[in-house]
Amino acid sequence: MSSWGNEIKISIFGESHGNGIGVVLDGLPSGEKLDMEEIYKQMARRAPGRDKTATPRLEKDFPEILSGVLNDTTTGAPLCAVIRNTNTRSQDYGNVLSCPRPGHADYTGYVRYHGFNDIRGGGHFSGRLTAPLVFAGAVCRQILSRRGIFIAAHIASVGNIKDSTFDPVSIPSQLIERLSSVSFGLIDTSKEESMRELIEQCRLAQDSIGGTVECAIVGIPAGVGSPMFDGVENVISSIVFGIPAVKGIEFGAGFDAAQMKGSQNNDEFCYSGDKVVTRTNNHGGILGGITSGMPVIFRAAFKPTPSISAEQKTVDLTSGKDTTLFINGRHDPCIVPRAVPVVEAAAAVAVTELLARSQMLNK
Repeated sequence: MSSWGNEIKISIFGESHGNGIGVVLDGLPSGEKLDMEEIYKQMARRAPGRDKTATPRLEKDFPEILSGVLNDTTTGAPLCAVIRNTNTRSQDYGNVLSCPRPGHADYTGYVRYHGFNDIRGGGHFSGRLTAPLVFAGAVCRQILSRRGIFIAAHIASVGNIKDSTFDPVSIPSQLIERLSSVSFGLIDTSKEESMRELIEQCRLAQDSIGGTVECAIVGIPAGVGSPMFDGVENVISSIVFGIPAVKGIEFGAGFDAAQMKGSQNNDEFCYSGDKVVTRTNNHGGILGGITSGMPVIFRAAFKPTPSISAEQKTVDLTSGKDTTLFINGRHDPCIVPRAVPVVEAAAAVAVTELLARSQMLNK
């Protein structure tokens, strides 16, 4: 299933080495002016081939809008954008059809689709499919910014090297603006060198490394969302888990709350002027599946890139025997830096959907 959403529906299509990839957004409000240059900047933050921490596969990731926009303004019709694939080397994947790569969806896709799945570059399972998601998010974040809602994320960790965390109560607008425009997003920029060194060590060792991304949504009003199965955590999690390599998500204090007492975890209410706020934000801006008006903060965990150049053990589905595999191709030694704008994009689409469900999008 490559479609998501009830009010703001997105459908992502294409394969990593096909003619192109793209997305259809349905349900967007009409009359929304789009800053195309800003969209291109967001696409460039995710695009490969621009940094040693990423795959050398160079793609422009230029979205070609086919419908739904006239004079850079949404018409209300489905917005469709296509990104052409240009720099592919499908021959690198000739041995993957019968010998599935450890950590990849080659085997499960083979079973699920009876061997007809496109394995070139990972096909429809590829992280390349996050490019159209970033486009969708770039559109949605412009719609949200006009309603006073802003989103930013940063590299919370690479391996055991950690960045500073967001102040869960007050996040400066200057920090949001800076993080939303850089390709190696950190709150504490002094951590960049050590993170890059660790990533390079893994690359030289024919290995890879995972990490986490922390995301903050600021300005979302209280009262958005619903309890039980339609809560804010549910909606955000459902689209964030659509990002390849995401293995976990937590909101607010997250798993640390399991070690707290109620007196420590509870966020006491107080007035700030005529607005109700909380003194702390262990709840991550969400109570009972509904926003409290505090910043919504979550963290997503990313596994190490499974495509490593070291020899690995696998099976040969043709001969029915165990074998070994060397993975060819161009791959990220760490996907976390490029995942930051993808997480932001997923959050932007999710919040747009939540506002639409709560009938707040057109206010």
